[in-house]
Amino acid sequence: MISFPNAKINLGLHITAKRKDGYHDIETCMIPIPLFDALEMIIDNKKTTFESSGLNIPGDKKDNLILKAYQLLKKDFPNLPHLSIHLHKNIPMGAGLGGGSADAAFALTLMNNLFDLILDEFFLEEYAAQLGSDCAFFIENTPKIATGRGEILEPIAVNLKGNHLVLINPGIHIGTKEAYAGVTPSAPKVKLGEVLADKRRWKDELVNDFEASIFPNHPEIARVKDKLYENGAYYAAMSGSGSSVFGLFEEKPTQIDWDNKFFVFESQLV
Repeated sequence: MISFPNAKINLGLHITAKRKDGYHDIETCMIPIPLFDALEMIIDNKKTTFESSGLNIPGDKKDNLILKAYQLLKKDFPNLPHLSIHLHKNIPMGAGLGGGSADAAFALTLMNNLFDLILDEFFLEEYAAQLGSDCAFFIENTPKIATGRGEILEPIAVNLKGNHLVLINPGIHIGTKEAYAGVTPSAPKVKLGEVLADKRRWKDELVNDFEASIFPNHPEIARVKDKLYENGAYYAAMSGSGSSVFGLFEEKPTQIDWDNKFFVFESQLV
């Protein structure tokens, strides 16, 4: 059985408070986008294995969230058979696009179907939230306002149908520690839902709090955002904690000249 985990972008991202558990409370709107990995699972009679192709995945295979998703389900369903798992990695990692979280969430859904576990979306989201802050979003995989660590989700009607997305990843790694080091948590001055309701307000009021500290340290990322606006984007921002930057256009822009070392993705949104 095969599925295609997709990436996401963030429309606005506020760091609202530091939590006692060491995490941060956030407020953001997450939107699924059509940039995909490919995940295949086949029942295996001998042992559970994980292999990958495409982009190189750093770290030990046993630490991959897909295997952790399998182990999480196996705690409650000890008779789960072994699996042969293959992931083709296409979504850049550590790029603010949620690729690893999507892989984990789609793995849960895939196993739910493959093993006939009959878990509804509520329970799948409960499992996903144990794997990572963004994971629960990818169960329903529709536009949501996310609060708490990112696991408290509320549907929101944000319509980007027909808009053209240009996504650039300059290949700069932004670690979580660096991203949060320059942020002072504070309550947002305006409600995110109110800003999202009026696209005319997005450029000035839809803010990613991480940009204020990351852009001075990595001006190349800031230049990507500026270039998207120069070429006609009505909104451009860094996604998540970076370093990917996206632009939204009413019409497909003329071809923009990017550095050939950048990862570039374009799509009309449906």
